Amino acid sequence: NMAVEANSVALLQFLNKIELMKQGARARVYRGRFWAKVLSILRCISAPVVYFVNYTSHCIFLEDIVGYITFDRLEPLARKMGQILAKMHDEDVVHGDLTTSNVLLKAGAQSGETELVFIDFGLSYISALPEDKGVDVYVLEKGFLSTHPNTEVLFEKLPKAYAASSKKPHAVVNKLDKVRVSGRKRSMVC
Repeated sequence: NMAVEANSVALLQFLNKIELMKQGARARVYRGRFWAKVLSILRCISAPVVYFVNYTSHCIFLEDIVGYITFDRLEPLARKMGQILAKMHDEDVVHGDLTTSNVLLKAGAQSGETELVFIDFGLSYISALPEDKGVDVYVLEKGFLSTHPNTEVLFEKLPKAYAASSKKPHAVVNKLDKVRVSGRKRSMVC
């Protein structure tokens, strides 16, 4: 198809003009300006904006988010993570691989306040089960404490913020306690 070939050529020309940031086994990450209209959709959490998807060339154009979580900002961020996770779970979205590496920082456009942006939803799924949500919090807790040692007191802010923000916190917090005791990372129920 001539239209597909023309689009592929235009895409290659575009990619040659922007900066290659990283190349992995399955993808290349470029940084550059992309001028297109952004379609807005209702989201329960902040995630990078998807500007454009080219299915033919397997390219996704996303918002550039560059900030990472650092130790000096953990306490207020732990509270925000708890609030966002509660909102996400209230919509029955389970991340499935929630670690501090999958949470980025972005300066708020209007308020200047730091915004948390969740990424890597490759293992996410929809579930109303409190156990699945408890496992999500447990995986975040394990990742949080292994990435940021001696921060147990700070992490306690996350489940408290979760409980204060969630519509149904008790079932999830109870399951979190059970998951902690069993040490399971994932539900084995088929």
